[in-house]
Amino acid sequence: MLGHFEVIFVGAGMSGIGGAHHFLQKTGSRNFLILDEQVDYGGTWRTHKYPGIRSDSELYTFGYSFKPWKGAPIATAKEILDYLGGVIEEADLSAHFRFQHRILKACWNTRLKQWELEGVRAHTGQPFQVTTSFLWMGQGYYRHDEGYTPTWPKMHTFQGQIIHPQRWPEGLNLKGKRVVVIGSGATAATLIPSIAGESAHTTMVQRSPTYFMTGRNVNELADLLRDLKVPDEWTHEIVRRKLLKDQRNTVRRAFDEPEALKKELLNGVRQHLGDDALVQKHFTPSYPPWRQRVAFIPNGDLFSSIKNGHASVVTGQIEEFQVDGIKMKSGEVIEADIVVTATGLNLNVMGDIGFYVDGEPVDFSSTVSYRGMMFTGVPNLLWVFGYFRASWTLRVDLIGEFFCRILQHMRTKGASQVTPALRPEDSGMELLPWVESSNFNPGYLARSIDKLPKQGSQAPWRHTQDYWLDSEDMPKAELDDGALAFT
Repeated sequence: MLGHFEVIFVGAGMSGIGGAHHFLQKTGSRNFLILDEQVDYGGTWRTHKYPGIRSDSELYTFGYSFKPWKGAPIATAKEILDYLGGVIEEADLSAHFRFQHRILKACWNTRLKQWELEGVRAHTGQPFQVTTSFLWMGQGYYRHDEGYTPTWPKMHTFQGQIIHPQRWPEGLNLKGKRVVVIGSGATAATLIPSIAGESAHTTMVQRSPTYFMTGRNVNELADLLRDLKVPDEWTHEIVRRKLLKDQRNTVRRAFDEPEALKKELLNGVRQHLGDDALVQKHFTPSYPPWRQRVAFIPNGDLFSSIKNGHASVVTGQIEEFQVDGIKMKSGEVIEADIVVTATGLNLNVMGDIGFYVDGEPVDFSSTVSYRGMMFTGVPNLLWVFGYFRASWTLRVDLIGEFFCRILQHMRTKGASQVTPALRPEDSGMELLPWVESSNFNPGYLARSIDKLPKQGSQAPWRHTQDYWLDSEDMPKAELDDGALAFT
């Protein structure tokens, strides 16, 4: 038995570390634990080891509000891990981690007002138990042990290697190899320029085009402020606010001026490729901007790889695998020694942990989310699910502040349990998917939307996915409007 803790933070990535930091700074309490099944901290940045892995958000907003970022806007995995290591060291968090602890079951006990967790130590297989008054689920939204790979006809006949980026083999030699990367999202866009010069040739195979944003991997405002010897904390905050203003305008234009924004994004690609036919054929999506995530391509490196001939693009549907490559439905055959399936994630809900409330299993798909972070009928539980059109960590910061407000409110009321509950005025409210497809529709969501909680059509049951609305609403949200039952 590991003992009892005021809060357990599940996940030692951006969400768990950020939540623990907010809790420590706002309450002063060190009675908390951070559990993770990996061997060390980092989450996504520990899981993925494929060549060139980097952020697709700039670090002034992907970084925390409380920890200045001092490097280039787009950062490598190592740089992000170093940044997290700095947070851990400065806040003296190291003693609060328990790594290689996989949670299998979480049971809420109303009589004792606590969560009772059961799991196994990954390195020994030994069981463990621990209890907590509040559970912060910051483990992310996808399975870290296995990515999503579709099944195509005759895959078994291919005599080369098939690799998912989440399982990148250590020391893989690409020299002289013909590599096909299936996919066109941020992973493919990061991986291809990193290996294109090493492999004999790299081909990106995509079912349909994706939007990309291009630019230099610098922030001129940040550089100017540093030249003026402005303190790092001020520089971070000023640049952060400027970027958030610019991003808000871009998101607004995605809905109000989609064609104008589309033209600007495509012009950015065209400037690097210098070939309008390529842009029209392979980089002009059929959907409006920002219905799926837009990856930032620093210095246009993906397009430079295509322009210099180290990489190429094929757009269309795969018909089947062959012994030495892939055949497209167009009839084109792409020869390959290695196929990389950069085809996305396997979404999970609450880390695939079995949840129970007083012995009854919780079906999260039948719950309604309170502000996209808590769920009807489930006490003292909070889930961090970040933003699609803004940095994930922005929501970590907002929820961290809100979480501490809730804890303080519970202390003031003498309550030990808080449970979201629909009010009489919510009885006729329309229930909607966790994210509406007209708003955002990546494949990993479409494949698993039926497993996710519902959202309501009115506040506070909306899961808006709008940082700018949340940043104005959440700090002043009423906690005694009846949507949260304190006992």
